[in-house]
Amino acid sequence: MLEIIKIDETIYEIVRTVARGGMAIVYEARQLGVEGFAKTVAIKMILEDYSNDPAFREMFVGEAKLVADLVHQNIAQIYQLGRHGNSYFMVMEFLSGKTVAEFTARHKQLNWQVPIELGVFIISRICRGLEYAHRKRDREGRLLGIVHRDVSPKNMIITTEGEVKLTDFGIAKARFFMRDEEGEVLMGKAEYMSPEQARFETTDARSDLFSLGICLYEVLTGVNVFDTSTNVHEVLENVCTKVIPDPREYRPDIPPDLAKIIMRALTREREGRYQTATEMVYDLEYFMYHDRYGPTIMTLHKYMMELFPETDPSNPFAELFYPDSDTETTSSYTDNLFPLEDEDGKTYSQT
Repeated sequence: MLEIIKIDETIYEIVRTVARGGMAIVYEARQLGVEGFAKTVAIKMILEDYSNDPAFREMFVGEAKLVADLVHQNIAQIYQLGRHGNSYFMVMEFLSGKTVAEFTARHKQLNWQVPIELGVFIISRICRGLEYAHRKRDREGRLLGIVHRDVSPKNMIITTEGEVKLTDFGIAKARFFMRDEEGEVLMGKAEYMSPEQARFETTDARSDLFSLGICLYEVLTGVNVFDTSTNVHEVLENVCTKVIPDPREYRPDIPPDLAKIIMRALTREREGRYQTATEMVYDLEYFMYHDRYGPTIMTLHKYMMELFPETDPSNPFAELFYPDSDTETTSSYTDNLFPLEDEDGKTYSQT
């Protein structure tokens, strides 16, 4: 029998578990209405122990309130915040697809390289989502000053239809919504941080663009230049000081003008970096479209069906070749925080 969650007059029917993490469980569910109405949604429910943790509960509620008004085709939507028993949950857009981390992992498994223009297209869509978030204002016209602070391949989803979505604003910084503990607590994935974030300094939108540059570099080359150690402190030091090789050292067919975009995004001094997502996405889109018909959502959709044939409902042999495709996995819907403390008493939380 399917579990039912009822909030006021809204009924959610749990279909299956999609992902399970250390702090939350994500379900596929159906929102039911009159006359047979049904809408597929995702429900992210934090475990009861964390629902009782005031700091975590504040972060979870803050994310829901913030993203509720971030309505953009490249940002995963949140529809409702609720409580079931002692556990808080949010109702989210259900995204059928793969994370960019899974996308790049499949290429390594097959010994393929990500097509350059498709890799740029994926990152450019995330950049469009960041552009919108960075410019978002409240109802009084005040700039919210949103900084995602966790831009990474696990927090980007490519749907089977070829859409690209940025997810997980759980540690985002925004005026009036989220508590700002910069300088005291460091949260995020160390290998995707900007130098200023790794140094416990105040971040702004340019920090997200550095992180996006790391992702673009990795998607095209298969290499994260900072992720050379299991020691988080060494990785943070890499972010701040390690020489960043030209991406053409790993992939010579990257055009010089694209290599220039990547290296500008990865400039450690903020003033030399892209100052806005608008600037960066303009350069990415100019690269793709200024002299040719570049990739589209449909291009990416067709490529995803080739790369992940198990997701293609028209493929009668999918279960034979990919028998484990329906098993539970931890995805960008869930996150795990692993607090670490350094010699100065500053706290790291590796998501």
